[in-house]
Amino acid sequence: MPDGEDWLLIPVHEGMCRYESLLDCTLDLSDIAKMNDSLMVRAENKERMRKALEDSNG
Repeated sequence: MPDGEDWLLIPVHEGMCRYESLLDCTLDLSDIAKMNDSLMVRAENKERMRKALEDSNG
């Protein structure tokens, strides 16, 4: 999406917040940043677990 809007919407798509919370400013950019950081950590942990299982299975 243009202008980095996808970064703002990732938590919405992942079900962590509602789009309306962005529109009515219930959430601010620091909230969005924290949620995105959390999602990146979760994705990295999943990838590490996948690799570890792959390595242990041959």
